[in-house]
Amino acid sequence: MATQERTVEFIIGQLAGVSGILAGKMFGEYGIWCDGKIVALICDDQLFVKPTAPGRELAGGVAEVSPYPGAKPSLLIDPDRWDDADWLVALIRATADALPAPKPKRSKPKTA
Repeated sequence: MATQERTVEFIIGQLAGVSGILAGKMFGEYGIWCDGKIVALICDDQLFVKPTAPGRELAGGVAEVSPYPGAKPSLLIDPDRWDDADWLVALIRATADALPAPKPKRSKPKTA
């Protein structure tokens, strides 16, 4: 089952308090970026947040599961928690702050 656009719109709306938030299609589902860092995925209408120490602390005892086969486990955020925009903003901000800066993209070699 693919993610519905209204799910993405709702989550992004809840994250309006975080600057630098972007969502985009990724492998048929959606990725959420904060300050250029991928912080979460939305797959099958479920929210998966990258695991970090501060994120785990804020999330409490949530399950860590793979968003799709072969993926590293992520924090599975229950849809009931999505309604608390302040908590969701804090979780995403803490996760982004704990992740390393994205690696610079290599430029393609010029052809003569």
